[in-house]
This record gives sequence, structure tokens and C-alpha cells, in this order.
Amino acid sequence: MQKQIIEQPGEQLERAGQSAAIIESLLFVSGRPLTRAELRKLLDIGEDRLGEGLRALERELEQGQRGVRVQYLGEQVQLVTAPEYARYVAALLGLPMTAKLTTAALETLSVIAYRQPVTRSQIEAVRGVNSDRALTSLIQHGLVEEIGRAQTVGRPSLFATTADFLQQFGLTSMEQLPLPDAQLASAQALQSAAQQQEAHE
Repeated sequence: MQKQIIEQPGEQLERAGQSAAIIESLLFVSGRPLTRAELRKLLDIGEDRLGEGLRALERELEQGQRGVRVQYLGEQVQLVTAPEYARYVAALLGLPMTAKLTTAALETLSVIAYRQPVTRSQIEAVRGVNSDRALTSLIQHGLVEEIGRAQTVGRPSLFATTADFLQQFGLTSMEQLPLPDAQLASAQALQSAAQQQEAHE
């Protein structure tokens, strides 16, 4: 009869801590986002073990008030500057802290953020006006990108937010976006996120 091996809580914590350290080193030296599939292959572990390691790394970075955070964008994972320290990095690199967006651009960005992936016509159906200029501005600022084509007549372009969008608004994943209630436009919720980020600067 085969014996069942049951891990003790201490062993689970040690295992997650080791995975966290390895994940941190991989993300640090990669110079680009890594997919969860790449991390699973590199560590030779399953999704559950990877999730444990990522959560442990998140806790270590936040509780230790470290200068970086784990950021998620779909299946991609990367290390980014902690929002509260972003202004120091911006000063070093001579970069503007935040993109200056018009009301139209902010409205367009909020539609994309909450409904992505979305086509140009879908954006305009929500806003009720032409969004060409606003969409072009968001792409130029690196907040939005084309991610493919819709499987519909004409195969229109699909747009989604980028990792820079998360960084600009002080988010580590799309799940952290404010949830607007039935009475609030999503643009107002996004504006609130932007104001919270500015309060840290």
C-alpha cells in the first residue's frame, strides 16, 4: 500500500518561499515580462505551486516595503517599480510622471480598460462620438495597444490596455481596477484611481 505524503504547514511555507526567491531572480534578469507557462517550465512546477510562489513574492515585496512589485497582465508577469517610488525613477530617467490626458482620452481609456478587448466601433458605440483622435493619443502614450483582430465581418482591430497603463495608475493587475456602481461612469472610477496614484507622488 502506497503511503500518502502530507506536507506540514511549515514545509509548505518553506516551499513557497523558495519558489518566490527563484521567481524574483528570473523576473529580475529577464528584462521582459515572463508568461506563467515559462515560469512553470523553468521551475518545473504546476500552476498551484506557481501561484503559491507568486503570492509569497507579492507579500515579501509589499510587507518588506521593497522598491518593486509583481505586476500581472493576462498571462504575463513582471517586476515593476512600486508606485510610491515611481517619481524617483522618473526623475532619474528624465521621464514625465503621468501622461496628460484629455477628457475624451480618459473616457476612451476607461471604456477600453473595463471592456477589453474592444473594437473602435464598440468604443464609439459606448461614447456616442468619434474616438479616433483619443485612441491615437492613448496609443502614442503607450497606454493602449492593438492586440489582434476580431473574428467578425471586416476583422476590425481589437484594443486593450498595456503594462504601462497599470504602472501609470499604480495597479499591479486589472483586478485592482475600481468597480464602478450603476450610477457611476467608468471614466469617473478611473479618474479616482489616477487621483489616488497622484496622492502617493
